[in-house]
Formats: sequence, C-alpha cells, structure tokens
Amino acid sequence: MKLRLITLISLGTIASANAQEEIITTKPVDTIALKPVAVDAAVATDKTAVLSEQQISDIQRTTLENQKNSEKIKAKAEERTEALEKEQKILEKKQRRLEKEQRRFEKEQDRIADAEKDVIKTKGKIARERERLEKLNKNLAKDKRKGKLTEIEIQKENIRISKQEIEIKELEQDLEKAEKKLNKLRG
Repeated sequence: MKLRLITLISLGTIASANAQEEIITTKPVDTIALKPVAVDAAVATDKTAVLSEQQISDIQRTTLENQKNSEKIKAKAEERTEALEKEQKILEKKQRRLEKEQRRFEKEQDRIADAEKDVIKTKGKIARERERLEKLNKNLAKDKRKGKLTEIEIQKENIRISKQEIEIKELEQDLEKAEKKLNKLRG
C-alpha cells in the first residue's frame, strides 16, 4: 500500500513538473479507467523528507541498542573462542601427557622383556656349563678306571672341574641378580 502511494506521489510530482514546463492543450486520456486522485506534491514531499525529533531520537536509540547488542555478541563470541582455546590447550596437554606415559610404559615393557631374555640366557648358560661339568667328571672317572692318568693329570682335571663349578656358581649368582631385577621391574 505504501509502495503504491509513493509511486503515485512520485508520478504526481513528475506530472506537475511537466505541466508547469509545458502547457498541455489536450486533456490526458486514461487507457485504464481509474479514479482521478488529486495529490498535493509539495505536501507529500515535505512529509517524507522531514522526520520529527522523536523519530530521529528513536532511530538513534535503536542504532545505539543495535551497536550495544552487536558488541555484546562480539564479546560473548570472544569469550567462547577463548574458552575453546583454553580447552584445546588442556586437551593438548592431556594428549602429550598420555603420549609420554605410553612411551614410558613401552620402555618399561622393553626393560622387562630384556630382563626376561637375560634370565633365559643365563639359565641356558648354566645348563650348558653343567653338561660340560658332567662330561669332565665322566671323562675323569673313565680315565681313572682305565689307569691312563698320572697323579698330576688327575690334579689338573680336578682344577678344571673346580673352575667349572666356580663358573657355574657365578652364573647362578648372575641368575639371582637378573631375577631380582626382573621382579623389581614387574613389581
């Protein structure tokens, strides 16, 4: 409705301006049968061009309110982004902490595996050395029965057997240390 009124007013002002410049001798004929409307162009332009004091203050008040609202919205958005950034930093710290714990756990598992390998390796050495000791004892007993060995050779063989027994005891001590280390790592 307002658009029609504004269109009619603008048409009326254009027509009146043209009428003042040119004198029309013929009467305008409407192709569409409309009611003739008399519009005072000067009054219509004054009403649209001039705003009252209250309207101006209302417009200023609404623009100020809009600015305040937009500033509040911006402030809230900044607070949210700051909160999100803080949460992101906290999550990154937690992630780094978890990764560090994971690496520590893996290292600990590697140490445990190495300790288990040491225990197994030491047990294998002890078993091999015991077999060797048994062979030395068998060979000594066999050679003694046959009477092939002299007293000095028998003493040399006994020294070898003693060295072998000492080596086995050292390996058993190493085994105990390795087992203690393994238990410490597991516990």
